[in-house]
Amino acid sequence: MRLRNVPGSREAIAESEFTINEPQNYKGKWNEVFGNDKPIRIEIGMGKGKFITQLALDNPDINYIGIEKFSSVLIRAIEKRTELDIDNLFFIRMDAETIADCFAEGEVDKIYLNFSDPWPKDRHAKRRLTSKEFFARYDKILKKDGVVEFKTDNNLLFDFSLEQIPMAGWNIVEFTRDLHNDEKMNAGNVMTEYEERFSAKGNPINKLIANR
Repeated sequence: MRLRNVPGSREAIAESEFTINEPQNYKGKWNEVFGNDKPIRIEIGMGKGKFITQLALDNPDINYIGIEKFSSVLIRAIEKRTELDIDNLFFIRMDAETIADCFAEGEVDKIYLNFSDPWPKDRHAKRRLTSKEFFARYDKILKKDGVVEFKTDNNLLFDFSLEQIPMAGWNIVEFTRDLHNDEKMNAGNVMTEYEERFSAKGNPINKLIANR
């Protein structure tokens, strides 16, 4: 379970040079933030940022934006970011429900969803990041040939995702229920904090890739 109360975290996040405090002001203009026209990829629900930070380090020709609504974990990512000499990673503290207000049509190259909150109660299904409602939001900001990649250890959420994504009019390109033993899909895999923890316990990791 994530910690949700780190004193002073919201203030520190707002003051950080790596935080975009009013992302709606950059809709269609994210190239100005990065100072270039390189592809933009985002992670929604990035936690402490291990995954997206490693991607930014490994791929200097791609721009990354990490999105997280909990200040207590986002502040940890920002603390790590201050130690790095890179210019292709920024963060936003926000709820993903308003993501279409922050990016223009086709502005995002790829979306990563990693170990998202399963929202187990049926009445909260629309809040799941792999619901058809959220894929409708992704449809507004993702390039026509863009993809969504999703990883989770939660089998019920994965089953839900396999049903919802086609309902949203998207295609599931490929999927696996045991990522770390799937040679093809595990090639180049970057693990998140949760992935390391769950796989160490022997939990198989699910992954899917979706496009239009």
